[in-house]
Amino acid sequence: MKLPSSVYNWLTAIGAIIAAISLFLMLFFTGISFFFDGEGAYLGLLTYMVLPVFLVLGLILIPIGMWRKVRRFRRGEAVPEKPWPRIDFNEPKNRNALFIFSAGSVVFLLLSAIGSYQAFHYTETVEFCGTMCHRVMEPEYVAYQNSPHARVTCVECHVGTGATWYVKSKMSGLYQVYATAMDIYPRPIPTPIENLRPARETCEICHWPEKHYAHKMRLEKRFLADENNTEWDIGLNMKIGAAYSPKGLEEGIHWHINPDITVEYITSDEKREMIPWVRLTNHRTGEVTDYTDEMNPPEADSVAAGHKRTMDCMDCHNRPSHDYKSPPNFIDFSLTSGAIPAELPMIKRVAMDLLHLMYDSRDSAVVSIEKEVKAFYNENYPVIAANNAALIDKAIEGITSQFSRNIFPAMKVRWDAYPNHLGHLEFNGCYRCHSGNHKSSTGRTISRDCNLCHNIVAQGVPGNMETTDMFGFLEFRHPVDIGTAWKEFNCVECHAYLY
Repeated sequence: MKLPSSVYNWLTAIGAIIAAISLFLMLFFTGISFFFDGEGAYLGLLTYMVLPVFLVLGLILIPIGMWRKVRRFRRGEAVPEKPWPRIDFNEPKNRNALFIFSAGSVVFLLLSAIGSYQAFHYTETVEFCGTMCHRVMEPEYVAYQNSPHARVTCVECHVGTGATWYVKSKMSGLYQVYATAMDIYPRPIPTPIENLRPARETCEICHWPEKHYAHKMRLEKRFLADENNTEWDIGLNMKIGAAYSPKGLEEGIHWHINPDITVEYITSDEKREMIPWVRLTNHRTGEVTDYTDEMNPPEADSVAAGHKRTMDCMDCHNRPSHDYKSPPNFIDFSLTSGAIPAELPMIKRVAMDLLHLMYDSRDSAVVSIEKEVKAFYNENYPVIAANNAALIDKAIEGITSQFSRNIFPAMKVRWDAYPNHLGHLEFNGCYRCHSGNHKSSTGRTISRDCNLCHNIVAQGVPGNMETTDMFGFLEFRHPVDIGTAWKEFNCVECHAYLY
């Protein structure tokens, strides 16, 4: 097949070879991902993002080589009066060139469209977000896989719909790639609080705010760190909404998002742990009430000049998919599920002592936990160590398994790295506003009454439970006798340090 003489040069030939090899590899890897049901993170990166660059590079080299050769031809000739090329389709070489160019352009545009779509789709996948930068994103990826949103893709929450936020996410991703490549990223990765899309544009796509829920029963098993791992159960009637659904959001926890009221606040720290000022606007009456924390008042002029945030879902549900459980929580979970045998004496105490320590890596943690647990039972319970080694091994497996899901030494990630504002046990959470210290100029106080959100309907050791009916409530009884200290201090003042 005859082609124009300008085609025959090394640069054009190299470009054609690069393009042909890239195209072949793209088709080959696409076939692999199709026939073997799915693709790995790096295979997708290679197929849809790396190889297309080489394909385009090869295609660019082809006309550059032709243009360079034409220039060399013209240097040895007189400049013609009409320098524009003459194309005569009666000549086979021109017809062949047109056919190849036209067919190649159609194929290239088709492949470009498919490749662009696949590249877009690939960058939206969970595998791309969670495994491409494995070490950096491992904590988030592991926690996400064990969360209630494990079947919701990352971009549905972090990006959402629309081109504007898609472009923002990709632009911010450029620096993230640079920081990862240069190993200058922080450990742990800070939560992008200021850059998160509003909950009404992401969470509320699935969660229907107008759908009102009434009360919900919640039962929890806890275990004391004593020799018998004494079980302590508690039953809570959670007041998610009003007692009766037709009342909607007139009372209960989700009153905070009642459309008839607006709650605004100013925070004095980046993590929104300290809230010195709150404003409540009642749209029905037009009443506006400002509350100031008397123990932690806002700085002068900060109310007028400060950024006032309107409260939404994320102010409480701030760890919906990346919640790193504390050792008391995940050990109680494993004791309840049986992953850690509760009949093994002192196992919770042993686990708490070991999980209080800081480890350099996961491997060193696993080795140390196994060594110390076995040493403890060999020294203190030699009969159990001799006759129930399988029970001890099961406990070690349960502890290290939960450690791997919730603590990541390489990234300095564990429960205290990211405050969880849902609740009030290990972080201030509700008490950021409901501390009893936020008062208005007229003497009104944001209540600290726990019964606003839940009633305790059962508590105590199984077989000797203190109970009431679903409409009643019990005064909280601390599993360990601490007198009335639980009334005088916030839970976090002790539980943040009790591992």
